[in-house]
Formats: sequence, structure tokens, C-alpha cells
Amino acid sequence: MTLLITVFAAVIATIVWYRSAPQDTMKISVLCFLYWGASLMWLVDAVFEYIELQAEYFVPAVEDMINDAFLGGSVVALGLVVWLVILLVKDPEGRVKASVLRKSR
Repeated sequence: MTLLITVFAAVIATIVWYRSAPQDTMKISVLCFLYWGASLMWLVDAVFEYIELQAEYFVPAVEDMINDAFLGGSVVALGLVVWLVILLVKDPEGRVKASVLRKSR
């Protein structure tokens, strides 16, 4: 479930990045790399879990699926938080700087 959720997030982020690829002012490429990295991590985890469990891997308990879905959602949310922090620090359009300068006057 975690792999599925992060792959969907990576595909969506990649589509959004590809549509705005030349400019990338919102640093969507960082979000793509975060989600594809997480997807790769969960893929390796799934392969090793399959090697360990064999056929039982394909019949998970409902509780395990719920936990995996929660973990996948948490990974996507954490990726968004990291991306937002990077976006605020880089401030590609200068909006944070303009807002701070406007309030300090």
C-alpha cells in the first residue's frame, strides 16, 4: 500500500513538473525526486518482504493494509512539508521577501 500511494504521488508530481518543466519556478522537481526516492525505497522493501513471505505477501491482513495506507499518506504529507520548507527558503518568486519587507516598514 505504501508503494502504491507513493508511486501515485510520484506520477502526479512528475506530470505537474513535466507540464511546467522549462520554468520550474515552484521547484516541483524537488517534489518529484522526493516521491520517486520514496517509491524506490518502498519497492526495495516490497521485494525483500516478498522474498521473506513468498505467497503470503499477496494476502495481507486488513490491519496491515490500514497501517500501510497510513504510513503511505504520512510519507506523502512529509514530502509536501519538506517541499514547502524548501520553497519558502528559496522563495523563487520573491513573495516571502516582499511580505516581510512590507511588514517591517
